[in-house]
Amino acid sequence: MRVWLAAAALLAACSPGAGESASPASQPPAAVHPASGLKVIPLTVSNAGTTHRFSVEVARTGEEQAQGLMFRTQMGADEGMLFPFEPPRQVSFWMKNTVIPLDIIFVGTNGRVSNIAANAEPYSLVPRSSAGPVEAVLELNGGRAEELGIVPGTRVEW
Repeated sequence: MRVWLAAAALLAACSPGAGESASPASQPPAAVHPASGLKVIPLTVSNAGTTHRFSVEVARTGEEQAQGLMFRTQMGADEGMLFPFEPPRQVSFWMKNTVIPLDIIFVGTNGRVSNIAANAEPYSLVPRSSAGPVEAVLELNGGRAEELGIVPGTRVEW
């Protein structure tokens, strides 16, 4: 009987503690960006045999999308913001109250870049429009798309 109790105690010590679970549902909470509080997810762009990985904030709601990257003074080289649209639609973006230059990358319904508004000028009210319906817009630091060879047809996955 003592051997069985000792074995049971040892198994209990190796099991998840109170409030813990070994199931996949107990994964740590999604990362959030410290400035925006938005969920951060991985995103890849692939073209001509190369893939580049980003960590992007996801602006899902109308309010989050209206705020976007306004008033931000910096963004990491491998960071960005994703604006998903359901259902896909024609969209226009401007740079009102946006301090840093951005590449505005329009992702078509096929998951590929349809067009890019490169190095959009800070504070500009000039609309930058998609070339057709898009499922998302990806904003990166200005000049980053050219630097990485992101062009129309580049695959974007998140």
